[in-house]
Amino acid sequence: MANSTRASEIISAIGGASNVKTLTHCATRLRFELFDGNKVDQQRMESIKGVLGAVPQAGNRYQVVIGGAVATVYEEVIALPEMAGRAQGTVDADDGMTNADVKAEAHAKGKSKNGWVNSFFEYLADSFRPILGVLLGASLIIALVNLLISIHVIGGSEETTGLVFVEAIWKGVFYFLPIMIAYNASKKLKVDPWLGGAIMGMLMTPQFMSLFDEKGHGVALKAVAAIRGVDLKSLQGWHDAVSCVPNQALGTQMCTAKVFGLPMILNDYSGNVFVPLLMAAVLALVYRGLNKIIPESVQIVFVPFLCMVIVGALTAYLIGPLGVFAGNYLGIGLAFLNKYVPFVLAILIPMLYPFLVPLGLHWPLNALMLLNLNTLGYDFIQGPMGTWNFACFGATAGVLYLSIRDKDKDMRQVSLGALLAGLLGGVSEPSLYGIHLRYKKIYSRMLPGCAAGGVTIAVLGWLFPSVVNGAAVHGVTANAFAFTSLLTIPIFSQVWVYAVSIAVAFFVAMFGIIFFDYRTPEQKAALKATAAQGSDAAAPAPAVAAAPAAAPVATATATAVATTVVGSPVAGHVISLDDAGDPVFASRALGEGVGIQPAASTIVAPVSGTLQTVAETGHAFGIATADGVEVLVHVGIDTVKMNGDGFSVAVAKGQSVNAGDTLATVDFDKVTKAGFSTTTLVTVLNTAELGSVTPQPGKDVQAGDPVLDIVR
Repeated sequence: MANSTRASEIISAIGGASNVKTLTHCATRLRFELFDGNKVDQQRMESIKGVLGAVPQAGNRYQVVIGGAVATVYEEVIALPEMAGRAQGTVDADDGMTNADVKAEAHAKGKSKNGWVNSFFEYLADSFRPILGVLLGASLIIALVNLLISIHVIGGSEETTGLVFVEAIWKGVFYFLPIMIAYNASKKLKVDPWLGGAIMGMLMTPQFMSLFDEKGHGVALKAVAAIRGVDLKSLQGWHDAVSCVPNQALGTQMCTAKVFGLPMILNDYSGNVFVPLLMAAVLALVYRGLNKIIPESVQIVFVPFLCMVIVGALTAYLIGPLGVFAGNYLGIGLAFLNKYVPFVLAILIPMLYPFLVPLGLHWPLNALMLLNLNTLGYDFIQGPMGTWNFACFGATAGVLYLSIRDKDKDMRQVSLGALLAGLLGGVSEPSLYGIHLRYKKIYSRMLPGCAAGGVTIAVLGWLFPSVVNGAAVHGVTANAFAFTSLLTIPIFSQVWVYAVSIAVAFFVAMFGIIFFDYRTPEQKAALKATAAQGSDAAAPAPAVAAAPAAAPVATATATAVATTVVGSPVAGHVISLDDAGDPVFASRALGEGVGIQPAASTIVAPVSGTLQTVAETGHAFGIATADGVEVLVHVGIDTVKMNGDGFSVAVAKGQSVNAGDTLATVDFDKVTKAGFSTTTLVTVLNTAELGSVTPQPGKDVQAGDPVLDIVR
């Protein structure tokens, strides 16, 4: 049966592509979520060649048991034209993973068991992510202007009409940033995003801003008089209602106005990021509450009306001042650290970022960068952050060098694209999810680059401080939010210090990859074998070479040690597959075997052989012995849904193991708390090809004790 025919048969038996809501796969099974489980033709599905079994589940979920070829079958299915956009990607496959799969896996591994923590960081991420493009565009405009000023093409102090216009382009992004964030944050919380934007926009209107200015309320009164078209003397009562006192910490004035008899602290909300985030959270509560008590027929009118009145007033009186206060003094606190312990900050940031970015935990720092720009007029985090970014790009450059040297065409394409995206756009995601998180050795080569860059920027930044607003500031500062790429280098103060620091980070990481490689010996051997196969396929073989070639294989098989027993992968109590609680295993679709109720946390190899399958989530391992016995170890039931939480994998696909070698360490308490069975199953996948496979249930065993007898 042709591959496309097999895939088409599966989709046809499932009820057609229109019946597929989502499709994923684990180590042995295709996992469908269907719109209507009654449309499945069970008999037809089980008759398809290559399908070992099929199991309907609750909630319109359906599993098709394939075995070791599941990744190939999955790719065949999603390649069908009618399946476009319906598959979600692999759950735990090692090969064929998309960048989205790797990213999702990294996020899943970093999830806290406290759901609100995950939700908080997702809220931050989704509030900023949609506007990163315009922030990048604005930073490039600033970089270009600074470059032209530095080479004296334009004068930095000349306020020409052209320069004012260009400034308006990028300043518009940062001035109206609160409205953009309010829109995104409201949308994330499933509130009308235009409502959030409108409420934030209220605090940025000329009418609100006319209540005060940084010089006091005298100019504000003239502005109000002009807006209202009245004589200035008629606003004397207004004058008496506004009072301003100097804020020594920030070098500004804090003005308070009596509005409806209540004191309102006046603030300039342009460029603020904390206030819209707080406002949107309060808006979500009010919005949902009003939707519950107001009849649906009039919600479209009264819900926005009451939200603007209630949340608008709360933001002006309470949320806004609190957000500004918290943001201002957080920025001042970080500036204090940068002033007195800049070494710590400059080294800590590039060392933390490689772990924060894959988990999505870097968004608070992005918010602090924008906060610094708004309160201090400059930012000191982006300089050290740039050393991490360039260490990341340097590691990718090292991978590109090795891929060219080793004639690895696929990796050459991936690394070249990722490197260009990094150097020109300052985007680390293609490098991280396309390469770095796939090859675990990369981090140990990249982190020295992060450290070297951090130390360099700390030392040079201290020895050669920059001058901001007439005061010396230790460290490299930036006057705009930027994606740290080659194009944005001109926005940094002490450009040469920054340039030297990122160059050190880049080349240390790059040479670390080149000298020490990023692949395991097994991965390099697999690459060489693939290259050799490609060369053999391309070159015509002599006619006489075919006969002798079979001899070594036959000899190897004849001399291989016969596998007569399969050991227990974990200490515990042995039970029958019928009692394990999984209908797929109980049907023997994955071969004869046993279940072990674990009494220890270490999972070991039950036989000696080569790892054919290693689930990244740590819940499944497939081992092929030298004499052709295929053994599956499946840790727990439905534990693939834990996405690796509680599982620590100690091996890699393609690796050779001996019976008793550690495969993984599992936190079975966490598995139990998550609501999954801890029963660990071990089966012989190719039972049908053997004489007999006899289980030994009903006894307590230590890891490695025999649980299956094999007769050839």
